[in-house]
Amino acid sequence: MEQKRTVYFETLGCKLNFSETATLGQLLAEAGIETVEDGGTPDVCVLNTCSVTELADKKGRQRIRSLAKRYPDALIVVTGCYAQLKSAEIVQLPGVDIVLGQEQKADIVKFVKQWLDDKNSIEEVTPTRDIRRFSPSCECGSRTRYWLKVQDGCDYYCSYCTIPMARGRSRSGTIESLVAQAQDVADRGGKEIVITGVNIGDFGKNTGERFIDLIKAFDAIEGIERYRISSIEPDLLTDEIIDWCAQSRAFMPHFHIPLQCGNDEVLRLMRRHYDRALFADKVKRCQEKMPDCFIGVDVMVGSRGETPEFFEDSYNFLASLSLQHLHVFPYSERPGTIALRIPYVVKQREKQERTARMIELSDRRQREFIERYLGTERPVLFEAPHGDSPMHGFTDNYIRVNVPHRPELVNTVGMVRLDKINDDLTVDSTIV
Repeated sequence: MEQKRTVYFETLGCKLNFSETATLGQLLAEAGIETVEDGGTPDVCVLNTCSVTELADKKGRQRIRSLAKRYPDALIVVTGCYAQLKSAEIVQLPGVDIVLGQEQKADIVKFVKQWLDDKNSIEEVTPTRDIRRFSPSCECGSRTRYWLKVQDGCDYYCSYCTIPMARGRSRSGTIESLVAQAQDVADRGGKEIVITGVNIGDFGKNTGERFIDLIKAFDAIEGIERYRISSIEPDLLTDEIIDWCAQSRAFMPHFHIPLQCGNDEVLRLMRRHYDRALFADKVKRCQEKMPDCFIGVDVMVGSRGETPEFFEDSYNFLASLSLQHLHVFPYSERPGTIALRIPYVVKQREKQERTARMIELSDRRQREFIERYLGTERPVLFEAPHGDSPMHGFTDNYIRVNVPHRPELVNTVGMVRLDKINDDLTVDSTIV
């Protein structure tokens, strides 16, 4: 690859995908293929796909066609969850040259070089049951936070979900290797790390280590002032983890806990690993140990089996808890999942109405939470502004604030007074 070449990336889906794309960019850069932004004329296009819903698959196909049309002379590489699940479908799309599964993603340089040498299309996808490799990744966006992948895959096999088929079995990096990555973030001046993965509470199955020991090791790294746990299953959010985070040096009072539904019968149909009583207990303990804690929750509406009565029960359960944000999404049929055997199907219009009700509840609760802190002072990690616009940042308990443009404060933690809440649930604040 002596000739200087360029690559353009597009990423669909979760923060984990963005983290992995950043690592692919580093690998190609080390091989002399530099990343270009949209608008350039790249030699290589890489699309990292999602497959969490049928809509995600559709977006993947649309982006592939768009890239092929915009860059007809470029080598097009498709990877990610959609590529793992439906490589045979993707390889038939016009313009696609390379399709790589999860096991091959980290070897992208080898496959790009192979194609440049012989121009033959490549489809390399290890069967999901045989995926064993953990490929490390860490990404820093335009802001000041880094997303560090500590775990991949999932062994839960919920009835509605294709992620175990797309990502493979649960596997992790070692504590030693992950601490080295976090130390590298600190050495580069990073101040906040978001710990990410597919099912991070399941950390250590292949290494014999524990998630609690990983976060204790992270907390000891000098220079990193903040950690956030991106998402952790309620049955894996142990009391030990909650209690330790509450007294730790750098873990923020902020949890994201997937619930999916607040009705026990629907949870059983989903094959979740807990009931709502356990979920309520975890929320209560978080708030007892960390009274300022921000708790976000994943909620799926309109799943198979969710009758109107079950939805109302779920809604009322969520309304009874002190939650700060609901990440609401309508159920999507996924081929190959056992949820398709459940006979009761919710109509699309009903899904939309239920989604709107849950979002309204979420907005109301988030506003109530923010209003508790108006007039108070909280620490904020200041993020880089766009041009001369106001700077943004998040408090320790995840309230997004706007402050006057002070570029010298970017990537530092300082105190602000929360003054006025806006319609978009950001808070105009004063640096103190």
